[in-house]
Amino acid sequence: MKVLALTGGVGGAKLALGFAKLLSPEDVTFVVNTGDDFEHLGLHISPDVDTLTYTLAEVANPATGWGRQDETWRFMEALERFGGETWFRLGDADLALHLRRRTLLDEGLDLTATTDALSK
Repeated sequence: MKVLALTGGVGGAKLALGFAKLLSPEDVTFVVNTGDDFEHLGLHISPDVDTLTYTLAEVANPATGWGRQDETWRFMEALERFGGETWFRLGDADLALHLRRRTLLDEGLDLTATTDALSK
C-alpha cells in the first residue's frame, strides 16, 4: 500500500511518525506545509519541514514537539548581547540546519531537493 500524507505542525509530525513506523520509506510520501516558511537573519526557515525532520529523526524536543531536544542557545544569547533580532529563537544545532539549507538553496537546489539532502 502506498500512502501520501499531507502534514504540518506538531500534530502532523506525530501522525507522520506513526506512518513511518508502520510503513517502509518506499511506501509513504509526506507533503509538508511550507505556507509558514519565512526568511529570518538571512536564512530560509521552514518550521513545519523542520518539525517533521526532527520528529522522524527522533531528536525533536519532547516538551514542545518542535525544535531539538537538548538544544543549546549560545548563538541567540550572543546575538541578543549585540542587540540583534531574537524574536524567533534558533538553537545552536537548529542553526546548523538552517545555514546548510541556505547554502544548498543558494547553490540552486529547490526546497524539495534541499530537504531530501538534509534528511539523510
